[in-house]
Amino acid sequence: MAKRISKRRRLLLKTMIPGVVLVLLGVAGTLYWMNREEKDYTPGDVIEGITSDLLRETPEGFQPVVFQDVTEAAGIDFVHFCGQRSSQLPEDMGSGLAWGDYDGDGDPDLYVVNEAGPLTGRETWSESPALSRLYRNESNGRFVDVTDQAGVGIRDLGMAAAFADVDGDRDLDLLVTSYGALHLFRNLGDGGDGRFEDGTAEAGLDREGYWSGPAFGDYDLDGDIDLYVCGYVEYRFDPEARGKDSSQYTSVIPASLNPSAYPPHPNVLFENDGEGRFTDVTARAGVENREGRSLGAVWCDFDEDGRPDLYVANDISDNVLFRNRGGGRFEESGLEAWVADYRGAMGMAVADWDSDRDLDLFVTHWIAQENALYVNQLSEQRELGTRTSESFVQFQDDADQMGVGQIALDFVGWGTFFFDFDHDARPDLFVANGSTFQQSADERLLVPMRSQLFWNHGPDRGFFEVGAFCGAYFEQEWVARGAACADYDGDGDLDLAVLNSGRRLVLLRNELDNGHHWLKVRLNGRGKNTSALGAKVTLVSGDSVQAYVVGANPSYLSQSDLTLHFGLGESARAGRLEIRWPTGREQVLTDLEGDRLLVVEEEP
Repeated sequence: MAKRISKRRRLLLKTMIPGVVLVLLGVAGTLYWMNREEKDYTPGDVIEGITSDLLRETPEGFQPVVFQDVTEAAGIDFVHFCGQRSSQLPEDMGSGLAWGDYDGDGDPDLYVVNEAGPLTGRETWSESPALSRLYRNESNGRFVDVTDQAGVGIRDLGMAAAFADVDGDRDLDLLVTSYGALHLFRNLGDGGDGRFEDGTAEAGLDREGYWSGPAFGDYDLDGDIDLYVCGYVEYRFDPEARGKDSSQYTSVIPASLNPSAYPPHPNVLFENDGEGRFTDVTARAGVENREGRSLGAVWCDFDEDGRPDLYVANDISDNVLFRNRGGGRFEESGLEAWVADYRGAMGMAVADWDSDRDLDLFVTHWIAQENALYVNQLSEQRELGTRTSESFVQFQDDADQMGVGQIALDFVGWGTFFFDFDHDARPDLFVANGSTFQQSADERLLVPMRSQLFWNHGPDRGFFEVGAFCGAYFEQEWVARGAACADYDGDGDLDLAVLNSGRRLVLLRNELDNGHHWLKVRLNGRGKNTSALGAKVTLVSGDSVQAYVVGANPSYLSQSDLTLHFGLGESARAGRLEIRWPTGREQVLTDLEGDRLLVVEEEP
């Protein structure tokens, strides 16, 4: 058996190898450019001796898992958008979806955001069939459309959705963002017969704007959940801009589809008063993100100092990591943490992908920019003794080395999340892809792409794309946007829902049958953070370590189920479950039986 390299030596190698690689790539690139014929680069080109060296074949040991398209059989008939797009930016950026058990019956329901129609046809929106819809899970593998009954149908240019208990009454409320407005629907609970009421104005959220991804979390640790909402750009359609184009790679882009043509839209941090009423504290907290064209954000305590930090994904702007310094104030620390990339960031996923107990970050990007896998160096800092009370965490982008970088050059990535789809106790990765380019043969349509499924082969070998072995969906091309996961049918494995721009939503049922075991964990927090948003849950099973954070699943404009899911491999029991609650309390459970849902109440 090969000797395992120590963490100290691995860290030194990580530090040295990128520099050596850059030198070698520089030499190879110089020789290549000196001897090449003049030819423009087009995404998809393989440069022999450089990018071809990064290609990876599926390793031995992978067992295919089929994801079956069961959308129609499950009773879901959602179609995104109505009418003909008018080549305007807001039309092409949405939409997302959210899983959440709004009726408290134990299974996840599904809310899907829609766009009523083109911006040039606002007068027809009131009659559009393309409204956002709520599908109630019937616990038998089927869903029922209860949009009208629940009172949550919206006809506008919808972007994102998220379930959260904003008023602490132990049922999930619903926030929907759009190009134009925020919508907060308060859940009326058992006495409301499954209905919601519009509580936007009462909550202080009646703000006009181009709103994108929301993020709920208790940033000030006062026991209730606050809200950070991303703004994208200050979009204003200029009729005189028709006919003005720019060239990107081999494609012609109308000026109305170029986000850099518009100034950034402000983001807002809303502080909860404990009763579900919000106050704008953005300036006081220092999280304005003035230069960012933001599409998503996530609350996560990356440096494990007990305070949730805030990472913001920006399109054609530097990404930002705000370090929570306590007292309601933040410090911009993206450069210090090595995550302030200037790329077209879209979706995000958070988990401990490499089993070293700290939380890593994956970010999807625009075409020819690669996706990023920011590996948290916190455990290495601690081992080397370089960690101090004042030093912040640092990340290293290992996307290329771990198989998720170069392979994404030909794609525009959107929705994404870590999930252990085969129960081998390692978090795998899903990426929804879809272009922003218009088809040359028919400019009314966007270019479709296939989505990607990556199998985690462990920290020494990284990820391998395996979609070709996992069902027809991964062989087909879509203009995908939002995506999220949940065990909708209660069989213990995670299923997928993917929203496709201008086409039908797809529900993919996981047909896993490899005999591996699993454990689902649902947390009930004390106080008004009833879902325990921000809690870090670490599961140790044999040699495996897995860690996730409740609510740190932003994907792109979407939300996965708040119930955490752990694969156990061949073990029928889990050895140790460690919970660090948002209140700072720590709770440990041991020798846990697998293949069940474990509901954990926060200890007083």
